[in-house]
Amino acid sequence: MKRGTGQHDSAKDSEKDIKDNLTENSDNSAKEEVNKDSGEQEDIDEYTKLKSEYDELQKSHEDLNDSFLRLNAEFDNFRKRTIKEKAEIIKNGGERVLLNIISLVDDFERALDSLHQSEDKDAMLEGMDLIYSKFISFLKQNGVEEIESVGMPFDADTFEAVTTVPAQDESQKGKVIDCIQKGYKLNDKIIRFPKVVVGE
Repeated sequence: MKRGTGQHDSAKDSEKDIKDNLTENSDNSAKEEVNKDSGEQEDIDEYTKLKSEYDELQKSHEDLNDSFLRLNAEFDNFRKRTIKEKAEIIKNGGERVLLNIISLVDDFERALDSLHQSEDKDAMLEGMDLIYSKFISFLKQNGVEEIESVGMPFDADTFEAVTTVPAQDESQKGKVIDCIQKGYKLNDKIIRFPKVVVGE
């Protein structure tokens, strides 16, 4: 009788052990599932974080690249402008000196006018003419040319009107009738405007 009871107890213990094992295995499986889900979520979070950092770096790179291209273009424009300005300075650097020489030419012209009206000494006239010719030649060699004025249509960008006079005929209206002071240009840049009389 006792032997039967022992077998019955042993069977109960075995059944209990099986249940405990099943419960433990079930708990372990649930924990593994939770851990697995948790690990996957961590991977997703890490990927999202890395993706966000990559996007920020990509945008920063694009912004820096755009800034570099703009600065490079601005520098290139600055370099071209500087080269052009230097060329202008070199080209027109003697402007002040040449203006002074032009004043001397004015004096020579007045002296020549007086001498031509006098009957004294042809040799002096010839010498003065020679000096005048040399001055004009010097100016031309340095890019200075006289601005044609008399008979030309008046242009405020080219001429300085001193006064106006009634035109003798329709063809003189709006045109330069007389030149009070000659004008000159240096390499196509006006360095002294002609002072003129305009017909109206």
